[in-house]
Amino acid sequence: MAVSKTLANGLLFEMGRGNINFETGSFRVLLMSAGYAFDRNTHKTYGQVLADEASGENGYDAGGKALIDDMPWSQDDAQNKALIQWQNTTWTADGGSIGPVASAVVLQWDEADPEASLIVGHIAFGQNITVTNGVSFQLQELGFDMDGGV
Repeated sequence: MAVSKTLANGLLFEMGRGNINFETGSFRVLLMSAGYAFDRNTHKTYGQVLADEASGENGYDAGGKALIDDMPWSQDDAQNKALIQWQNTTWTADGGSIGPVASAVVLQWDEADPEASLIVGHIAFGQNITVTNGVSFQLQELGFDMDGGV
């Protein structure tokens, strides 16, 4: 399974405006239905993608799971990039299956207005996954590298 990660185009813009802050923000990860296609140019908020979120049942709750920092927002001078990493996140199917899902969306959560939560990026799993009753599904090495580019 080839996993790929894509940052939302609005990420740096929103960071520059002070709207996304990896030091103080609250982040969540959502599982997305198999038919979802991430558009890095137009998908900016949870409200724009919530219709494609996995069904909130059988061990998956709408709005996904809160992320816990695994490694603080850091700078890698050897590789010329910044890094953000969260702890592994697990869902266990209970009472039926979760999915099929094909990807996840990471966003900075806005408790006051969840639909305005800003998308950080997208993780494509490379295949559809159905988590059957009693089975756990875990996202590992959950994070993003942000290199400067030119």
